[in-house]
Amino acid sequence: MKKPVLVIMAAGMGSRYGGLKQIDPIDEEGQIIMDFSLFDAKRAGFEKVAFIIKRENEEDFRQVIGKRMADHMEVAYVFQDIANLPEGYQVPEGRVKPWGTGHAVLSCLEEIDGPFAVINADDYYGEEAFRLIYHYLESHEDDEKYRYTMVGYQLGNTVTDNGHVARGICEMDEAGRLVGICERTRVEKETEGSPSRKTRERPGISCQRKPRCL
Repeated sequence: MKKPVLVIMAAGMGSRYGGLKQIDPIDEEGQIIMDFSLFDAKRAGFEKVAFIIKRENEEDFRQVIGKRMADHMEVAYVFQDIANLPEGYQVPEGRVKPWGTGHAVLSCLEEIDGPFAVINADDYYGEEAFRLIYHYLESHEDDEKYRYTMVGYQLGNTVTDNGHVARGICEMDEAGRLVGICERTRVEKETEGSPSRKTRERPGISCQRKPRCL
């Protein structure tokens, strides 16, 4: 079985942030969020990383993180191009932006031919997340079915004191298998004047009730 590959989605610009937050330093040592993810991924067993980026950002990524990581892991660059579509599909008239996560992962087709894990460039996941997903990918080979997995977090540990966030709320069956995900676009800690208890997903946390569910 081939070794799992880490895929990092870094093609998006931070519109609210105002720039490429994926490569902005977050501490006095000049480290970026991806440094922490790659350090934890390497310790978990990942030996190759594929960055999904825009062509115009390639040199910045090579200078800020790619060249450093090439001493520790195999590094590949993948470009999310709007014209990169499956056979039989074409770009709709007037469309100028690439699609979302599925389209980004499709862009890796030439670089990945085995198990892989996908993360965002600007999120912090923690050492255990990489250890758990690497172990699953290494020990669950596809058979008559594709073997998927996902690392989940307790909702209360993912909210902030500084406003609201969007989160995918997972539904599990009695065997611990994922059976559904509902996206809540406004999850926040409760304060005075928060929505009624009917909208709560967890005590002390309120969620907007306009989900998109899988």
